[in-house]
Amino acid sequence: MQPNHTCGGANIWADVASSSEIFCPAGMYCPTTTKSAHCSSGHYCRMGSISQTRCVKLTSCNSNAETQNMGVYGIMLIAALSTLLLIIYSCSDQVLSTRERRMAKSREAAARSVRKTSNAQKRWKAAKDVAKKSASGLQAQLSRTFSRKKDVADPEKVKILSQETPEVDIQLVSHSRPVISNMAPSSSAVHKEKAKGSSDLMQMMHEIENDPDIDDNHNLEVKTRDKTVKGKASKEKQPETHSQIFKYAYAQLEKEKAQQQENKDLTFSRVVNMATKSEQRKRPLMEISFKDLTLILKAQNKVILRCVTGKIKPGRITAVMGPSGAGKTTFLSAIAGKAFGCKMTGSILINGKAELIHSYKKIIGFVPQDDIVHGNLTVEENLRFSAQCRLPAGLPKPDKVLVVERVIEFLGLQSVRNSLVGTVEKRGISGGQRKREALQGVNICMVVHQPSSALFNMFDDLILLAKGGLTVYHGPVKKVEEYFAGLGISIPERINPPDYFIDILEGIVESGGRSGVSYKDLPVRWMLHNGYPVPLDMQKYAAKFGNLTPNPAKEIDPDGFGHEERSFAGELWHDVRHHVELEGEKIRFKFLKSKDLSNRKTPGIFKQYKYFLIRIGKQRLRESKIQAIDYLILLLAGACLGALSRGNDQTFGGAGYIHTVIAVSLLCKIAALRSFSLDKLHYWRESDSGMSSLAYFLSRDTIDHFNTVVKPVVYLSMFYFFTYPRSTFADNYIVLLCLVYCVTGIAYTLAIVFKPSAAQLWSVLLPVVMTLVATQTKDSTFLKNVSKLCYPKWALEAFVIANAERYHGVWIITRCGSLMKSGYNIHDWSLCVSILILMGVIARAIAFFSMLIFQKK
Repeated sequence: MQPNHTCGGANIWADVASSSEIFCPAGMYCPTTTKSAHCSSGHYCRMGSISQTRCVKLTSCNSNAETQNMGVYGIMLIAALSTLLLIIYSCSDQVLSTRERRMAKSREAAARSVRKTSNAQKRWKAAKDVAKKSASGLQAQLSRTFSRKKDVADPEKVKILSQETPEVDIQLVSHSRPVISNMAPSSSAVHKEKAKGSSDLMQMMHEIENDPDIDDNHNLEVKTRDKTVKGKASKEKQPETHSQIFKYAYAQLEKEKAQQQENKDLTFSRVVNMATKSEQRKRPLMEISFKDLTLILKAQNKVILRCVTGKIKPGRITAVMGPSGAGKTTFLSAIAGKAFGCKMTGSILINGKAELIHSYKKIIGFVPQDDIVHGNLTVEENLRFSAQCRLPAGLPKPDKVLVVERVIEFLGLQSVRNSLVGTVEKRGISGGQRKREALQGVNICMVVHQPSSALFNMFDDLILLAKGGLTVYHGPVKKVEEYFAGLGISIPERINPPDYFIDILEGIVESGGRSGVSYKDLPVRWMLHNGYPVPLDMQKYAAKFGNLTPNPAKEIDPDGFGHEERSFAGELWHDVRHHVELEGEKIRFKFLKSKDLSNRKTPGIFKQYKYFLIRIGKQRLRESKIQAIDYLILLLAGACLGALSRGNDQTFGGAGYIHTVIAVSLLCKIAALRSFSLDKLHYWRESDSGMSSLAYFLSRDTIDHFNTVVKPVVYLSMFYFFTYPRSTFADNYIVLLCLVYCVTGIAYTLAIVFKPSAAQLWSVLLPVVMTLVATQTKDSTFLKNVSKLCYPKWALEAFVIANAERYHGVWIITRCGSLMKSGYNIHDWSLCVSILILMGVIARAIAFFSMLIFQKK
C-alpha cells in the first residue's frame, strides 16, 4: 500500500492533541474501531496501530511494547565501523611506513652503487694518469732516439737495419718492410702516426671519463689505426623506478662533488671549459638595488628605516645585522614587498629596472622569524612537496628528485630526512634544522643574530644597521674590519667581531680610537664615506668632521613627534582609519596582478590539487588519534541523546531531532576548525610563493568529505537504534549528511576569519542561537524571515517530515495539521535537503574568498 501524503479535509486543521480519542494507545492495537488488544510478546505496537508488528531478529520485545529494542544492531554497526576504520588507519599507516622503508632501501642501495662506481672511476683515472705519464716518457725517449739517427746514407747499414735497430724500435713496427729512402722520413712518419693514435686514444678516454651518461647499456665506437669497433648507442631513457631515479640523482651529486674538488685547482683549459659550457634550466639572475629607502610607520608617523642605499648581488650571501630596533626584519620585508602599514620612499630596482618583486614570486622565498614548516611531515616530504609545486612543470621527475637530494645534502639534513619536523605538542627536529629546511635558494639575504666568527666569515656581504634604521656599513665581509679600522675602531683580541660591532651600536662599548667616533656618528661617517646626502637633522654630526653635504637629504621627523595632538575621538578615528587602510592595502596586494618575469611555468591547478591531496592525506593519517577521539565523542553523544530522547508521536520526534541538530553542529564545527585555523601561516607562505589557493582549498575540503560521510553513520549508530523512529536509517542519514556538509562549510569561514579562540566560541554559540530562533513561534514576519536563514530550521524540518511520512492509517487525519503548527510542509523534504546543500556551498565560497582577502596582521 503506497503512503498517502495528501493534505485535504480535516487533516489541514486537526492534530493529535485535539483528536486523541480516535487513536489506539501505544502498546495496543485496534483491528476495528470498537475493539482493542494488547501486544503480545515478540511484537510491538505503536500509537494508532491497527495490527501488531513482529520484532526483527536479535531484538527484545516484551508484552505491550511500544517499540522494539534495536540496541544490539547499533552495537554491531559501531563495532563493524570501528573495525573498518581501524583497518583503514592501521593499513594506511603501515603502507606509509612500508613505502618509506622501501624508498630508504632503494636510496641506500643507489648511494652504495654510485659510491662504488665513483671509487672505480677514481681508480681508473689514477691508472690512466700513470699510463699517460709512462706513455709521455716513452714518447720522449722515442723522440730522442730517432732524433739522433739522422745520417742513414750507408746502404749496408740500411740492409742490416733489422739487426741494428733496438728492441724498442722493432716493437713499434707492425711488420718488416723494405726501406727505399733514407731513415729520417720513415722515422718521422712512424712517430707522427703513433702520436696520432695515442692522441685519439687519450681523447676517447677523456670522453669516457667526462660523460655522465655512459653506463652498461651504452656501446662505444672506438677507432684505431688497424681496426674500427662500431656499436650503436642505445636510446637514452628517463629513469622510472625509485632505484633508477636515486642512482641518477646520486650520480649527479657525486659528479658535482668531483667538480667542486677540481675547481679548487683550476687550470686555464678548465676555466675556458667552464666559461663555454651551456647551463640548462638556469634561473634568471636577480640584482636588487635600493636607494634612499625610507619607511615610515603610518600609525605613529615614526621612521623605522632611513636612507638605506646598496645592492644585494646575485650568487652572494648577505647578512643583515644590527641591534634590537634597527629595522632588520623591516628591511627584508620592504625588499620582499611585504612592508604593510608603512609609507615607503626611495626606490627599489630589480636588475636596474623598476619592477615588482612579486613578478619573481615563483623563484624567491621569504622565511620569517617563525618556523613555518609542516610539523606532521618529514623533512624529505616537506622538501619534495615544495619541489613538486614550485619547480618547472616540464622538469622530469628524476631532476626534481635530484634537486631535493641536493638541498638535503647541502643543508646537512641527511640524518633527519625521515624524521618528522615536529610541532609544539610533538617534538621533532631541532629549530636550526627547521630553519635550514625552510631556507631554499642560492641568492640569500638573511637576518643574523650574534653569529660566531667562523659563521660570520662564511658570508659574502654585510649590511650593518644602527638604531633608527640607518646604515653603518654595507659591503664585503672581508673589508668590514678594514673600514672600521680606518675610523679608529679596532677589534680587541679574542673578541668576536660581530658581537663587538653590535655592542658598539648598542652603546654598551665605547668605540674609542684616535678619531673619537661615537656610535651616533657611525651612520654619518658611512654617508660621508660614500658621498650620500646627509639629512638636515644629522648635519650637526657631519659638522664635527668638517664635512657638510651640499645637497642634504629631505628632512623628516625620525621620532614621529611631528603630528599634532589629537583628542580621544580624533585618536580613535585615526586608528580606525589606519586599520581600514591597512586591510585595504593587504587586499590590493593579494589581488595584485603583475607580469611573471621568472621564466618558469609551474604545475597547474589540477597537478597542485593532486600534490595537496597526497600531502594532506598523509597528515590526516598521522593525526588518526585525533580523528578517533572525534568519532568517540560523537558516538557518546549519540548514545546519550538516544537514551534520553524518546520518540514523541505528537511532534513526530521533534524534540530528539532538536538535540541532534545542536550536538552534531557543535561537534562537527569544532572538529572542522582544525582544517584551516592551524595552517594559516603555511597557506600564506605557500600562496606568496605562487602556489594555487584554489587547489589548496579544494584539497582540504575533499579530504574532509571522508568525515562528512562517516560522522553521520557514527552518530546514528547509537541515536537511531536507541530511539528507533518510524523514518528509515537512510532518510536520517541523508539529512544528517547534508547537515554536516553545511556546518563544515560554516566552520571553514569561522576558522579563516577569526582567531582560533574566537572561532571556537562562535562554533558553540551559532548552533544554539540559530536553533532557538528556528524553533520559536513565528509571531512576526521579520522573525519568520530570519529563521529561513538559519540552517537548523531546514534540518529540523527535513528530519520531522522524513519521520511524518511514515505515519499511515488514522494518522493521515491529523498529520498535516500537526506539521502546520510548526510551520512545516510534508512535501518540502527535498527542498530542505537542497537548501542545506546550497548553504554549505555558499559557506565554502565565502570561506574561499575570505582566505584570499584576510591576511596576518
